[in-house]
Amino acid sequence: MFKDKVLMITGGTGSFGNAVLNGFLNSDIREIRIFSRDEKKQEDMRIEYKNDKLNFVIGDVRDFESINAAMNGVDFVFHAAALKQVPSCEFYPMQAVKTNIIGAENVLEAAARNNVERVVVLSTDKAVYPINAMGMTKAIMEKITIAKARDPRVQKKKAAYMATRYGNVMCSRGSIIPLFIKQIKEGKSLTITNPKMTRFMMSLEDSVELVMFAFKHGKPGDIFVQKSPGATIQDLAQALKEIFNAKNEIKIIGERHAEKMFETLCSKEEMSKVDNLEKFYRIPADFRDLNYTKYVQKDGPKLLDSEYNSENTKRLSMVELKDLLLSLDYVQEELASYK
Repeated sequence: MFKDKVLMITGGTGSFGNAVLNGFLNSDIREIRIFSRDEKKQEDMRIEYKNDKLNFVIGDVRDFESINAAMNGVDFVFHAAALKQVPSCEFYPMQAVKTNIIGAENVLEAAARNNVERVVVLSTDKAVYPINAMGMTKAIMEKITIAKARDPRVQKKKAAYMATRYGNVMCSRGSIIPLFIKQIKEGKSLTITNPKMTRFMMSLEDSVELVMFAFKHGKPGDIFVQKSPGATIQDLAQALKEIFNAKNEIKIIGERHAEKMFETLCSKEEMSKVDNLEKFYRIPADFRDLNYTKYVQKDGPKLLDSEYNSENTKRLSMVELKDLLLSLDYVQEELASYK
């Protein structure tokens, strides 16, 4: 599918962009266009990879002209640019609106104007039953994606715009595992918000697998979720202490602004219509128009009692959690330097 094609990754200097490159640089893709506003990270990537397939473009998804010009000649887009930190978005919600909503609209509109064949936008579990600005803006991004999938220009070109939704990616920039490891190495207390709080455990490789599955199998307006195990924050901190043979105290500091006790990947309403694809859930878009009177429901409602969340997913045992953490390159590298 990628032979002689051009792929653009917005926010491509982040954790996801770097993870994607590992699988693409040795493929027969013609060009990978890294679009971001961080010139220092672009320079670092240019020096590290030294690959002629990489084309770095300075720009901001908030600026339609910059993303529209950069998308000329692009076949596929992975939209990863976003503000992702929950507390930061709570304090500066309009910045989240500008990047996560207006920026997403700019990317999708540019894709429509430039006849891009397939677009996958990266969303989050926080978009389901959102209580914080980050989740709310990502939820609107999903709605924009589905609306663009209905756009006559997009349908005429038989293009497919879709979304993926996943939890916190382990060891990604700004996530909890690097923080815990830093605190262990510095001899500080491991600060946890609530010991019973649960989160999905998903690796960077899992996030790439999810996006690639959506890209290959998705239909217009689809949202894809990868089934992932969960763990409590207490168990995560304890597992890292045992891996590093550390004696650091665990200190409970209370929930941060707009944090949930558990995260949800599929709502009850979505679970009533998902396609169960073994490792994934596919949430199809509703392509009815606003004239509801012409639609007749024949088989009655299919209602489920529960959503799919980090509380009712498979809970990792301490042994399973430690094995998972030890499978991560980041943890192995930090462990080697600690010893």
